Amino acid sequence: MSKDPRTRSVQRYRERMKRAGLRLVQFWVPDTRARGFAEECRQQSRAASRRRRAETEIMTWIEQTRDTDGWTG
Repeated sequence: MSKDPRTRSVQRYRERMKRAGLRLVQFWVPDTRARGFAEECRQQSRAASRRRRAETEIMTWIEQTRDTDGWTG
């Protein structure tokens, strides 16, 4: 049973890529067109921003309260 020309063309292309030392990798990524995608991005961005501020506050507190007797360990 013969395959359509497009399928044969894709197979030939993939074989050339394999001979060139490459391999096909496929993976799923978020659909940026999906309903709710932009809002989810905003929520995650806000959460990351809050964590950054909290981390900065903690690091500032550590710097202010650390023992200053000269030990650097």
